[in-house]
Amino acid sequence: MSAVLISTNELREVLADKRVRLLDVRWALGDPDGPQHYLEGHIPGAVFVDLETELAAPPSPARGRHPLPDPTQLEKCARSWGVRNGDPVIVYDATGGMAAARAWWLLRWAGIADVRILDGGLPAWIGAGGDIATGAEPDPELGDVELNPGQMPVIDADAAAKWSGVLLDARAGERYRGEVEPVDPQAGHIPGAISAPTADNLDANGRFHALDALRDRFAAFGSGPVAVYCGSGVTAAHQVAALAAVGIEAALYPGSWSQWSNDPKRPVATGPESGSIRVPAR
Repeated sequence: MSAVLISTNELREVLADKRVRLLDVRWALGDPDGPQHYLEGHIPGAVFVDLETELAAPPSPARGRHPLPDPTQLEKCARSWGVRNGDPVIVYDATGGMAAARAWWLLRWAGIADVRILDGGLPAWIGAGGDIATGAEPDPELGDVELNPGQMPVIDADAAAKWSGVLLDARAGERYRGEVEPVDPQAGHIPGAISAPTADNLDANGRFHALDALRDRFAAFGSGPVAVYCGSGVTAAHQVAALAAVGIEAALYPGSWSQWSNDPKRPVATGPESGSIRVPAR
């Protein structure tokens, strides 16, 4: 897993390298207080990254709740975090990597090869006796990183509609089945998608399962090219990271359900995989 994840012990060792950029990406659906959580306690030297404004473009029904950011703006943000060409980057959150994986995926997509997720995040760091800083950190020296977007596979709604491989829905099972929908305008899933909740990538301590367990999990979904979506392209990145950890490349559908469900031309399925499909009127 070394290409995707880093342990707390490994983090202690690499923090001696002043080139390492440490990014705090605390965000959760319905919790807008990431900046305050950062001020109350973070890993020393970490820079807070705002998922809503720095890792996404403004939301719209046509593009979804967390569209991919403009590459020029993302590069400007990365430089403000102090990232320089060739710097290793480590990202973390306090929710098992659910938000940090968005930064992992975006920076990999943008051409930064050495990006890893802290396995277990801040709780694991604290549990291992790691130091905690409070308040704001000094502004980092402006970086000079040059981004080269397009280094991770992406699909759009049309490709998702006709995907011939394995299309994984990373949301909770009840949202997939259409039993509840707390955010988006329609309940259900993309016809043909398989329910694969992102939360099942993690153990009870919020760490990624062992490689063999992840391999078994994904093997059960079948073979063929893999693509992943979720509500808005955030937790699906966690699924892509878990797949990458076991050597499986997966495409991300960034618009995800928030885009699909806002398009009245798109069919919607409910229930389990063999459930009913609601086809829009032509």
